[in-house]
Amino acid sequence: MGLFGNIFGGNQTKEEKELPWIPLTAKDQLQKIQEESNSRPQIIFKHSTTCGISRMVLGMFTRQYALDETDAHLYFLDLHAHREVSNEVATVFQVIHQSPQMLVVKNGHVIFHASHGAISEVGLEQFL
Repeated sequence: MGLFGNIFGGNQTKEEKELPWIPLTAKDQLQKIQEESNSRPQIIFKHSTTCGISRMVLGMFTRQYALDETDAHLYFLDLHAHREVSNEVATVFQVIHQSPQMLVVKNGHVIFHASHGAISEVGLEQFL
């Protein structure tokens, strides 16, 4: 929040909230995501650990995320550690790879995806 936030009453000690991330680390998890998307939405967040924009978008996404654990499963994909999984996501869901990127999977298919700053503008509640 910086200097002005401190002067005007900003709360610098505010902790980042923890999201119920499920690490996406293996290609075979994609079949489970497709299957479970028949009963509740599955959200995949693809993050580049070396990209400042990706880090900024992840922070905004974390602060704005308002779904409960029972509303959707939230998967986190570290692109550098699991590039082969990212490539498989693009193939299985037929979505061109971008970073950062968020995909919403419902009934086995991607029903919405966004990248970069557009991620923070999405109201995920509309996909429940």
